[in-house]
Amino acid sequence: MTTLRSSDKDFRAKLRAFVGTGEAAPDVRTAVAAIIADVKARGDIAVLHHTAKFDHAKLNVRQIRVPLEQLEKAAANLDPAKRKSFDEAAKCITDFHARTLPKGWTAKNPHGAMVGERHHAIRRCGLYIPGGQVPLVSTVLMTALPAKVAGVPEICACTPPQPDGKINPDILAALYLSGVREVYAVGGVQAIAAMALGTDSIRAVDKVFGPGNAFVTEAKRQLFGIVGVDLLPGPSEVMIIADRTAKAEWAAADLCAQAEHGSGKEKLYLVTDNEAFADKCLASARTQSNSLTHGEKIRKALDSKVCVVLVPKIEDAAEVANLVAPEHLELMVAKAKLKKLSAAVTTAGAILLGPHTPTVLGDFTAGPSHTLPTGGTGRFFSGLRVADFLRRTSLVQYDPASLKKAAAVVDAFARMERLDAHGRSLKLRL
Repeated sequence: MTTLRSSDKDFRAKLRAFVGTGEAAPDVRTAVAAIIADVKARGDIAVLHHTAKFDHAKLNVRQIRVPLEQLEKAAANLDPAKRKSFDEAAKCITDFHARTLPKGWTAKNPHGAMVGERHHAIRRCGLYIPGGQVPLVSTVLMTALPAKVAGVPEICACTPPQPDGKINPDILAALYLSGVREVYAVGGVQAIAAMALGTDSIRAVDKVFGPGNAFVTEAKRQLFGIVGVDLLPGPSEVMIIADRTAKAEWAAADLCAQAEHGSGKEKLYLVTDNEAFADKCLASARTQSNSLTHGEKIRKALDSKVCVVLVPKIEDAAEVANLVAPEHLELMVAKAKLKKLSAAVTTAGAILLGPHTPTVLGDFTAGPSHTLPTGGTGRFFSGLRVADFLRRTSLVQYDPASLKKAAAVVDAFARMERLDAHGRSLKLRL
C-alpha cells in the first residue's frame, strides 16, 4: 500500500509514478508484435495456433465461427431471471445512448456559403469481449448496444473459447439478444490482429472496440492506423473520495469490487481528509475479502495496488482526481459539497455521485458504457459513446456571391504559403 500526502513537495511525482505511463512492458510489446506478424503471414493457421497455445482450445478452421444455431440456443435457454436482467440493463443502456446520438446540421458561414456536418455509421465494427479471468457478459451490452443505436450495419464479435472450445453461454446469449449474429471463438492478440488484418474466416473490420488485458491493449495500440480503435482501456481502477460522512464499510466494499477483476494490475485510490477513516476502510476491505470468492486476489491488490492520498480538506481532492484521471470516480462526501466537488473534476471516465451510487451500477446497468479510459488516459480520452461508432463528414457549398467574398482571404493565404495554383483555382471561377 502507498500513502501520500498532497501537501508534500514531491507529491505529484510520487502520484505520477503510482499511476504509471500506461506503456506496455518491452516483453509485452515484443510478444504482441510477433503474434500480429504471424497472423498477417499465416492468417487462420496462426489464429488457431495461438488459440491452442494461450486458451488451450484446439479448434479447426470450421470451428472459428460460432454457428448461429448455438447463439439462438443460448438465448432460448437463458434463465428467465437472467433474461429479465438483460432486458432491464439493455433498456437503460439504449435509452442513455439514444440521447447522445449526434444530428447533422447546416448553416450559413460569414461569406454566406452553406456549411454543415453529416454523420454516417462506420460500416463494419469488431467487438472484443474478454472471457479470461471472468466472462464479461456486461461488456457485450456496453459495446453492442451503442453500435446498434449508431446504426452500424455490420457488427462482429470475438471472445476467447474455454479449453473445451466452447464460449460462455451467457456471453453468447447476450450477443444474440444485442443483435450480434457474427461471433468468433477467438481471443487475445490474435483476435485483434484477425479483426484488423482480416483472415479467410474473419473479414477485416474498420474499427475495433472493447477492453482487454495488457496484451490486447498493446495489440490495439500497434494496429491503430491499419484499423481504428475506440480507446486503450487497461486494468480497472477506481478512486473513492470520501469525507467524514462516508461509511467505511461501503467504501471498502467498492474497493473490493474493483480488486476482484483479478489481473493483479488494478489500481485502487482512496482520497480523504481523515486518516482514521482510511485505516478503518482498508481494515474493513480486508475483513470483507475473507468471505468473497476472489478473496485472495483482492488481498493481493489491497497489499500492493492501493494508493491512499491524504488531503488537508476534501475540496483539495478534485485536483488529485484531475491528476490521476481515474476510470471510475466515486464521490462519497456530504451532500452540501457534492455538486461543487463534482464540477471541479474534469478528467474522470465516469463520476458516481453520492454514497448510494457504487461503481457496480456503471459496470452493469446505469446506462453509460463501462468501457472507460484508464492509466491516466482520461486526460485525453472519453468513455465509449455512440459518436465513436460514427464518422463525421463536413459539408461546404459556395455560390458565385459567397465565392467572391472569400476571394481576398484565399488570395492572401495562397501568397503567404507560395501556392499559386491554390489561388488560381478560385480566381478562374470569378
